[in-house]
Amino acid sequence: MKFLAIDFETANYYRNSACAIGLVLVENNEIIEKRSYLIRPPQKWFVFTDIHGLTWDDVKNEPTFDIVWEKIKHYWEGIDFVVAHNSSFDSSVLRACCEHYSIKSPNISFHCTVRISRQLWGIHPTKLPDVCSRFKIPLNHHDALSDTLACAQIMIQALKDGYEF
Repeated sequence: MKFLAIDFETANYYRNSACAIGLVLVENNEIIEKRSYLIRPPQKWFVFTDIHGLTWDDVKNEPTFDIVWEKIKHYWEGIDFVVAHNSSFDSSVLRACCEHYSIKSPNISFHCTVRISRQLWGIHPTKLPDVCSRFKIPLNHHDALSDTLACAQIMIQALKDGYEF
C-alpha cells in the first residue's frame, strides 16, 4: 500500500492562500520521502501568522502554487489514497489552489486522521497534538512538514492496528 500524507498552512481565510505544504510519501508502512515547500499565495494578506509563524516576507520570493505543483504533482501518481489531519480542510485547499491556477485537481480519495483517531482509538479531543501525545509522536505543530510527518505516522499506526477502508 502506498499513500501520501499532506498538510497545508494558509495565509488567510481564502482556501487558495496556501503558504506552505508538507508531503510525506509512505509505502508498505515505511516513510520513503518527505518534502516541504513555502508557497507565495495570491494575496499579501496574512491572518494566521500567529498560528504558523509565516509572514508575507517569508514567502514573497517563493514560487506560487502552480510552480510548486510542477514539483509535487508526481507524488499523486501511483498512490492508493491521501491522508491529512482534518482532511476536509487540506482537500479544500488543494482544490482551491488548483482551481485558482486552472490545474486539474487530482481525483483521489482522502482519509482523515481526525476521524480515524476517534473511530479506531476513541481519542477525544482529536487535535493533532493530542493524538501525537497518545502515540509519543514528536510534533512542531503548524510546521507543515512536522504536521505531515505526524499524520503519516498516525496513519501507519492505524493500518498496523487494523484500520480498514
